[in-house]
Amino acid sequence: MHSVTGSFDVKISPAEDETSVGRMILDKSYSGALSGKAKGQMLSHRTEVQGSAAYVALEHFEGELKGKKGSFSLVHKGLMDKGVSSLQVNIVADSGTKELLGISGNMEIKIEDGKHFYVLNYQFD
Repeated sequence: MHSVTGSFDVKISPAEDETSVGRMILDKSYSGALSGKAKGQMLSHRTEVQGSAAYVALEHFEGELKGKKGSFSLVHKGLMDKGVSSLQVNIVADSGTKELLGISGNMEIKIEDGKHFYVLNYQFD
């Protein structure tokens, strides 16, 4: 398994919905060894208990990974249980295209001082 690190900027815009589930549009720009753009959607829900919430998201990345061009998709699952958070972000199986065909793995996301950073752990079949 290989790892690369970098940062990304994300713009999150609310979608027009009439439910207790929030729907957001994601527009991301990745920099570092993973370089390119991603678009996606996120669903979120906060409970009545302070610090408890959940979100799921799908994003589709298009760009380069260490000079290899192509695209792949990521699926997110985030949970907060009374302030204790957990996050899983995985590359969707068989979503890689072009030079990223056969990619699999996961992504770790950290937020420091409002800035987003990633570690992409990946391999090719």
